[in-house]
Amino acid sequence: MATDNPAVLSTPYPNENVRMTSPFDFSGKNVFISGGTSGINLGIAHAFARAGAKLTVISRSPEKVTAAVEALKAHGGEVAGHSVDVREYAKVEEALKATHAKFGPIDVLVSGAAGNFPAPAVGISPNGFKSVVDIDLMGTFHVFRAAFPFIAKPGACLINISAPQAFLPMDFQMHVCAAKAGVDMITRVAALEWGPVGVRVNSVVPGPIDNTEGMRRLAPTAEAMALAIDTVPIKKLGTVDNVADACLWLASPMASYVSGVILPVDGGWSLGGAQSLGKGLTELLGGKKK
Repeated sequence: MATDNPAVLSTPYPNENVRMTSPFDFSGKNVFISGGTSGINLGIAHAFARAGAKLTVISRSPEKVTAAVEALKAHGGEVAGHSVDVREYAKVEEALKATHAKFGPIDVLVSGAAGNFPAPAVGISPNGFKSVVDIDLMGTFHVFRAAFPFIAKPGACLINISAPQAFLPMDFQMHVCAAKAGVDMITRVAALEWGPVGVRVNSVVPGPIDNTEGMRRLAPTAEAMALAIDTVPIKKLGTVDNVADACLWLASPMASYVSGVILPVDGGWSLGGAQSLGKGLTELLGGKKK
């Protein structure tokens, strides 16, 4: 992107695609990923599979579960999958119990199931608001609460996939802001309560991530995408691997003294660009507050 700003490189980070040999080894570790059959969460699952982990993924769609399990098996490890709606506590508990029976205590749990759609505060129905809270907030609670008997104590690492809406108010996102703020509080309270038994809990907050459904919804046109990129301080979109690498690090011994952290992986976007993008897209796409 052309720019007159001397602080912006014409080709930001030219060596960004040169990846070091991974320092992460999760051989023999048991990793459970909620929502792990598509998007960022599937990318996280692939990262753990490449690192040697035994994997279980869950999501609502049986077709997505089947496809994800087959793709993840290509890395050579053991993979299981279950069709589960995180809004149904008993089904979540069933999947976690089956994972424990098959692979042993859960070493790493990633909770990433989420729902989102743009809607003004007076334009969203109570059911629409509730559906996002049920998936994002209640779903996170269900996964964490049901998982506790089955996680490694000490040693387990739990990671919530959150969003900037947890701490930044955004237009057309009242439902998501409310739900994700609750998710981050689940992270903090669980870190406090479960720390004494050796369990670490953190949140990862992805920013604008390329080639994801969320990004396509956020910026559906080329002009909107250019605007989105311009609101990121380092002037580029992130990748699924960027988010996955953060999760690998948090789950590794390198982060053994890190707990209760809300970690943005967003190129600095949450410093101000996230909110300015919302206003810019409202103007660009012709939206009107109600």
